Amino acid sequence: MSVTQTPAKAPITIKKYANRRLYNTATSSYVTLDHLSQMVKDGDDFVVYDAKSGEDITRSVLTQIIVEEESKGGQNLLPISFLRQLIGFYGDSLGGMVPRYLEYSMEAFARNEQQMRDYMRNALGGMFPFNPFEEVSKQNMSIMETAMKMFTPFYSQPEAGDEDASIDELRGRLNALQQQIDHLSKKK
Repeated sequence: MSVTQTPAKAPITIKKYANRRLYNTATSSYVTLDHLSQMVKDGDDFVVYDAKSGEDITRSVLTQIIVEEESKGGQNLLPISFLRQLIGFYGDSLGGMVPRYLEYSMEAFARNEQQMRDYMRNALGGMFPFNPFEEVSKQNMSIMETAMKMFTPFYSQPEAGDEDASIDELRGRLNALQQQIDHLSKKK
């Protein structure tokens, strides 16, 4: 049996004008950051270009959406300690590793998302399954802790000759993390 792949749908183009207005070229209408936030939640892919320069400003617009969501109050997804740590990695030699680490962490969380939603739905049905929910949380924390331990060799200055050992240790930790991710992926 042959599986046919549908071509990937091109992302929607959003243009940002000097007056800070955002224009959705697919619907020929102006949109707000709230509209773009909903598009992300709906799984609609888009890119944002500066209308004058043509520069891709998607990252900064997505960051604006996060700032807006965080300022609304109620639900804050970014703890202050996390924000401080993230800021600390700007300009640091490990800064280049952070984006991929965060992507892996969010992918692991997303893989377990439906399972956690099912547990919560069952909890509202009368059972409150702390154990399965805790198990998924522990697995996610284990992956994150393992990944963070990979960074520890860089915090101390290696002595002459220890650099190769530190690199080998880092490779070993990366392999262990990949094995854990593969193991969790197979469980699902």
